Amino acid sequence: MVMISALDRKLLRDLMQMKGQSLAIALVMACGVATFVMSLMTLRSLRDSQAAYYTQYRFADVFAQVKRAPIGVADEIADIPGVAAVQPRIVADVTLDVADMDEPATGRLISVPDAGRPLLNDLHLRRGRYLESGRAGEALVSEAFALAHNLEPGDTVRAVINGRLQTLRLVGVALSPEYVLSLEGGAALPDDRRFGVFWMAYEELAAAFDMDGAFNDIAVSLVPGTSVPQMLRLIDRLTERYGAVGAHDREDQLSHRFLSDEIRGLRGIGLIVPMIFLGVAAFLLNVVMSRLIATQREQIATLKAFGYGRLEIAIHYLKFVLVISIVGAILGTAVGIRLAQGLTALYAQFYKFPSFVFSVRSEVAGAGLLVAAGAAVAGTLGSVRRAVILPAAQAMRPEPPPNFRPTVVERLGLAALFTQPARMVLRQLERRPLKAAFSVLGISMAVAILVMGGFMNDALDHMIDYGFYTQQRQDISIAFREPTSAAAIHEVARLPGVSDVQPLRSVPVRLRSGHLHRRGVITGIPREARLLRVIDEDMRAIDLPAWGLVFSDMLAKLMDVRVGQSVRVELMEGERREFDVPVMATVREYAGTNMYMDIEALHQLLQEDATLSAAFLTVDAQAMPELYSQLKRTPRVASVSVKQTMVQSFMDTQAENQRVMQRFNMAFACIIAAGVVYNTARISLAERGRELATLRVIGFTRTEISAILLGELAVLTVLAIPVGMVLGYGFSALVAMAFESESYRIPLVVGRRTFGLAALVVIVAAFGSGLLVRRRLDHLDLVAVLKAKE
Repeated sequence: MVMISALDRKLLRDLMQMKGQSLAIALVMACGVATFVMSLMTLRSLRDSQAAYYTQYRFADVFAQVKRAPIGVADEIADIPGVAAVQPRIVADVTLDVADMDEPATGRLISVPDAGRPLLNDLHLRRGRYLESGRAGEALVSEAFALAHNLEPGDTVRAVINGRLQTLRLVGVALSPEYVLSLEGGAALPDDRRFGVFWMAYEELAAAFDMDGAFNDIAVSLVPGTSVPQMLRLIDRLTERYGAVGAHDREDQLSHRFLSDEIRGLRGIGLIVPMIFLGVAAFLLNVVMSRLIATQREQIATLKAFGYGRLEIAIHYLKFVLVISIVGAILGTAVGIRLAQGLTALYAQFYKFPSFVFSVRSEVAGAGLLVAAGAAVAGTLGSVRRAVILPAAQAMRPEPPPNFRPTVVERLGLAALFTQPARMVLRQLERRPLKAAFSVLGISMAVAILVMGGFMNDALDHMIDYGFYTQQRQDISIAFREPTSAAAIHEVARLPGVSDVQPLRSVPVRLRSGHLHRRGVITGIPREARLLRVIDEDMRAIDLPAWGLVFSDMLAKLMDVRVGQSVRVELMEGERREFDVPVMATVREYAGTNMYMDIEALHQLLQEDATLSAAFLTVDAQAMPELYSQLKRTPRVASVSVKQTMVQSFMDTQAENQRVMQRFNMAFACIIAAGVVYNTARISLAERGRELATLRVIGFTRTEISAILLGELAVLTVLAIPVGMVLGYGFSALVAMAFESESYRIPLVVGRRTFGLAALVVIVAAFGSGLLVRRRLDHLDLVAVLKAKE
């Protein structure tokens, strides 16, 4: 038979008497643990899936692109000390004519060996079979593109290959570690419907693009411990004379960088948001314990009189805290595991891995329990310490009453404007300012978490408006295979339905500032651009300087460059000259690391006549089908991007992922709001129960004593709402910082609707809590009050 000590029986009675408050705090704790477990378990799944995929299918460490280099150059690279394997190949972007869409799509053709599998970036076959030697027109298609178009082995896709329309016969659906996300060069987000990857035999692509015995792309794996920067310099030296645009490592590979940024963002959100939730729970526990101890002064004195020591009493109250936190941690862990499974399934749709297996991590669950318990104990140590150091004789006496001097309202002679219950509410708040301040802070935390949970929608809406409608005002953008003469702009203007055209000139460069360096692309646009514009944070167009660069704020941060300073620019086209170019301005952008220059100044830098790489168009909607048809037959056009489909792709991918996380946070925030407000109301009732019962005995009605207690809750709630809005803005800033990466940033934008919704939820929670407390007022023990000694 298990013996339960007297203190443990007291603990059980306290928990039962405060079961509503204890459950509310446990739910707040559960929300923090659930977010922690969900984020970290999903993060582990992503990391493990990525690492296993890269290792099994030999994802390359270094990549380089050239115009045309003989195969012998690949052998020279293979002979460099530190190189483990080399895979030369042919890579070319082509225009696709897909049966189920009007507009042209872009296909990336990648060669694979005619016999055997690739040494690097090997393919995982999902369906169908691998390519067979000697069978012309066969191709493998990336799974993302196949799913977007319901393509199966045996289907065909037409492609304009080197000016000739050819039919590709799909024999299999495949995955590549190089395209966990199918990102087209220069794209900020994947668009699986309009960009697909196809793998074909080397001999067939070599014949199509005049590449016999040559390559234009190479992948390299390195021996562990090899210096990557040194290897990049050696590869550049060997490939420079073949039109190389600069070797780069994995960190600059689009798919890997996007995935790495997602992992970093998930890690940040998995730490910041749970810490906020658990901090609120710890604060609540501190308030509850402080007031519980205040109401149990006589019990503490009695325990000391019966011989219980300070340590025993401290452990008793810490057990109270730990029981609540453990219940919350267990509940939060169970919910977090379930949410992590759902989030992993969502990521499995977005990121293309051969296997994306979710596993329950005991160490993550254990960490969640420790974090919850640690936060709870840390939040209540001060209250417990006050309990154990309180002398028994002093604890036997009630707390000294506050100074009952007239309130500010009474001293100003305004008392007549308020009812008796209202004056009592104001008197209680003014005479116990610290307690009122803690109550306001507690409720404001609920408002803050609701604001934080809702700001993501505002941020995403702002990103769409900023990037897709204010900065980019075109309907369609087209990119050319090679820089072309300015005469092409007149040809584009004569295309069906085109009403306005803006030329763009893009050139790949390598930037250096001190010891920092990175690859990038300078985009040249007209100074008075109408379609693609450079805009400031207020979404007003700015004029490009006649000379010099305009950096995005992220690029300026990465390069540690300020306005007025110069950067070393190495052109990766033509003769690869180098220049010192000043940075004349920086602008806020939310995707990528872009830089802009006046197109005429860029022509001057390149020492070329007017040339363009792409064009932005506004088009009559009725002429779109005819325009699409003509663009599909235009060999010079490498890719076509339709803005509306880009917006839809963003909404279907990145925005949807963020909104799923936001819905989790919003649901948790509502639970926390209810828990915080309910606890505040219950604590006030516990503290003032005797006072309110006394008022009932001397003749106050239930309605009047309800007005006193609930009126105090209403005043506290009204005071807390603006404080919570300020705190919520700060919490939102922390979340925005957690998501900041090179690929994308979340703007710190919180709309009126989010503030209004947060206030409304807290008001509703206060109203509901008030109704629950109002029921308890009807059952006050008046007899106990009459028997109480004063």
